Amino acid sequence: MAESLWLFGTRLNIIADHTTTGGQYDLIEGYFPPGAQTPPHRHTRYSEQLYVLEGEFTVWAGENKAVLNAGESFLIPAGTPHVVAALSDQPARGLVVAAPSSFARLVAAVGTLDENETPDMALFERISTEIGDEILGPPGALPSA
Repeated sequence: MAESLWLFGTRLNIIADHTTTGGQYDLIEGYFPPGAQTPPHRHTRYSEQLYVLEGEFTVWAGENKAVLNAGESFLIPAGTPHVVAALSDQPARGLVVAAPSSFARLVAAVGTLDENETPDMALFERISTEIGDEILGPPGALPSA
C-alpha cells in the first residue's frame, strides 16, 4: 500500500493506514532533508511515536528536548505541542506510528507528488481541523509548553 508524497519539504511514505490497521494506527516513513523542520503543532486526538532509522532528529515536545539517533525512539503524547527537525547537515529518516489512525489521512489528502509543489492550504486546514491537528506557529518556531 506504500504511497510516497511530499508535504512541506518532507517525503512521507504511507506504509499502513486505517484501511490496513482497522483504524488502530498509521505507519509512515518520513524522510527529512538536512535542515527540514515541522512548524510547532499538536495532535489532539492521537499520539505520535518516532523511531529513527537513519541520521539524527531533534524533537521538542512540551518542555522536553531530545536529540535522537538511529535506533532511538520518542513518544509524543496526544495534546503535546511539538516540533520535529533534522538539524544536521545530513538527511534523517524515521518511522512514525500515529495511534489511533488519522495522520495518514492528512498526508494522503494534502501531500503532493512533486516536492516543489505547494499543497492546497484550504484543504490542509480543513483536514487538520477534522482530525484534531493544530498548527501553533510558523516553521522555524519552537513550541510553547
